Amino acid sequence: MLVSVPHAGRDYPQWLLDMSRGGRKTLQALEDPLVDRLVWRATSHGFGAVIARAPRAAVDCNRAEDEIDPAIIRESSIPRRATVRTRGGLGIVPARTAVHGNLWRHGIRGADLERRLAEVHRPYHAAIGEALDALVGRFGCALLLDCHSMPPPAGCEASVVFGDRCGRSAAPWVISQACKIAEESGFPAAANDPFAGGHVVERHGAPELGIHALQIEIDRRCYLTQTGEPNEGFDDVAQLIEALALQIGRALLDQQLPQAAE
Repeated sequence: MLVSVPHAGRDYPQWLLDMSRGGRKTLQALEDPLVDRLVWRATSHGFGAVIARAPRAAVDCNRAEDEIDPAIIRESSIPRRATVRTRGGLGIVPARTAVHGNLWRHGIRGADLERRLAEVHRPYHAAIGEALDALVGRFGCALLLDCHSMPPPAGCEASVVFGDRCGRSAAPWVISQACKIAEESGFPAAANDPFAGGHVVERHGAPELGIHALQIEIDRRCYLTQTGEPNEGFDDVAQLIEALALQIGRALLDQQLPQAAE
């Protein structure tokens, strides 16, 4: 089992702050706050974790390289692909948010995007790929749990939303098991609605090869106060992630062992 945390980075270099219209506060709105700390119980069992330290505002590791918003990235040699996310201002480099509007004082050159990809995005995904390959080589299977948090989603009563790209990044039983574990832990759960998973699970999930990738979105009210501090539910969420890692990991091995015996 491997944990991925692409949106909790909070190491803001001064050059990035200087580029922003509204300063650190507007860029912090893009974070999945403290999710890197929520995974501590899972990693205490020895499960690996790939955690982005660079902020999402600089480059979004949960976007494909070609999800480029032309309003902010100029003169890039990378082909552009229009998606719902780029049209909403949340491409490989976020351009704007609904609350704060345009984030940057000026556009970003293609060379600057290439540098961010080379220094952050590509190493992040290379680390995930290498770790998953090692797990499959050792155990014959692997689970990638890509961890995120969400503001309270409109019209959704779930506290936790799991996404497997609507069945493409994991076997169907994996998301069913995840929802069951969440419900038993006291977290109402939903599957693929309103979040079906992003680039991380889409890129690395390959259930036909024994690699199952699952995104988890956690309602921030479950673990944070209104001022962004850990609340009394913080450790409950950490225990949920731990339970997902242990129980689905065991289930994968239970399925793999009979196949290996054959």
